[in-house]
Amino acid sequence: MTEGNPEKKVKSYKKKIGPQTDYFCREGIGYIDWKDIATVRKFMNKQGRIISRKYSQLTPKNHRRVAKIIKRLRQMALIPNEIVDQSEELKK
Repeated sequence: MTEGNPEKKVKSYKKKIGPQTDYFCREGIGYIDWKDIATVRKFMNKQGRIISRKYSQLTPKNHRRVAKIIKRLRQMALIPNEIVDQSEELKK
C-alpha cells in the first residue's frame, strides 16, 4: 500500500469569521427599547423577515431579544407582518 506524504497538511475550508460586532454592544445600548422601531427595522429585510444572526452579527442573547420584540410589534400592528410591493399591488 502506498501512503500519502505524512508531512503534507490538509487545508481547512471552513470560512473564517471575524470578531462579532454586535450593534448594541458597539453603540453601548444595554436595553433594547421596543418603542424604537427605527432601530428594530435594521434587523428586518425588505420582506419584513427577521435577519439571521449570521448576517446581523448579533450575540445570541440580543438576537433573541430583537426577535421577540419584532414578534410583539407585529402583534400590536406597529410593523406589518408582510410588506407588499406596490408594483405587485398595481398589477392586480
